[in-house]
Amino acid sequence: MRVIAAVLSVAMLCIAFGAAAAEEEKGGQLTWKQCVRQKPAWFATDEAVRVADNLLLYQRSSGGWPKNIDEAAPLSDKEKADLAAEKNQNDSTIDNSATYTEMDFLARVYAARKEERFKEACLRGLDYLLKAQYENGGWPQFYPDPRGYHAHITFNDDAMIGVMKFLRDLARKDGPYAFVDAARRARAEKAVAKGIECILKCQVVAGGKRTVWCAQHDEKTFEPAPARAYEKISLSGAESVGIVRFLMGIEKPAPEVIEAIQSAVAWFNAARVTGIRQVSKPDPSLPGGTDKVVEKDPSAPPLWARFYEIGTNKPIFCGRDGIIKYALAEIEHERRTGYAWYGAWPSDLLAKDYPAWQAKWDPARNVLKK
Repeated sequence: MRVIAAVLSVAMLCIAFGAAAAEEEKGGQLTWKQCVRQKPAWFATDEAVRVADNLLLYQRSSGGWPKNIDEAAPLSDKEKADLAAEKNQNDSTIDNSATYTEMDFLARVYAARKEERFKEACLRGLDYLLKAQYENGGWPQFYPDPRGYHAHITFNDDAMIGVMKFLRDLARKDGPYAFVDAARRARAEKAVAKGIECILKCQVVAGGKRTVWCAQHDEKTFEPAPARAYEKISLSGAESVGIVRFLMGIEKPAPEVIEAIQSAVAWFNAARVTGIRQVSKPDPSLPGGTDKVVEKDPSAPPLWARFYEIGTNKPIFCGRDGIIKYALAEIEHERRTGYAWYGAWPSDLLAKDYPAWQAKWDPARNVLKK
């Protein structure tokens, strides 16, 4: 019986594999998000080259890329002509991982295939990122000619940190960036140093203590700044995690960097929310048939709010009306379910990253043990 079961098991695996292969042959297409997660060998394939050629079409004259597009989707001749006509659009951005992700993809394909057009496009993107940086070290969300909150120094969704990680890897020759010339690598290294200075200036001081960061800061004063109606001036329990992780990656950190990290970690530890659990509940009366609710649960792991009121450290929530509330249930269903208001963002930072960093760079002071 065991032999028969084993044979049947193998047969089922073969059928499943065959079905998957058939699906691939029928035109199963990787999305852009899937493409960037492929293993190194894939970037040498003709399919990777096809996607890279798509990226050349999407690249704007500024050197950057727009966001929220499936750039891996096959393009018709008309779509290619339309993209050529859109080259001068002013929608290049670093939001939602745009531009630096395309550059990394092109660098990987170039490393595998050595086709010069991909190298040249990547270098144009690098020049764009270096030019977009403010003299004070920050990056706006859009460039050139950003308007409104798009001009703010943008940590939201890890925009500026994503750029700085890319530039740091490039300057260190980590990853597939050996083709970048020494002059550009030096400019990238300088840009990262200026970016770190900007981060330190943006860290919010409340009650005489350094805390964390807002999701965006004024590009001239470094003060916390608002964005969309429901993104108020606040302390971010999400974006600040990426900032601290980046600072922890600095070799031989200066005393001011160490202090920034220690202060932020202490704030995270104090800002944890306990005794509640966020759950999705079926509710046929609501759009989508579900609601997001907060329930009391003494056994639940800690959560952090996306936004905290500066000075009180109270979690805040806001709908499209722009009015701050202090409970998730008080904002409209669309925003309640359509935004990440609670999360465990700092949990691994506190449990894993900080102990390793602290033991190496500031062994005499552990802010989690008081």
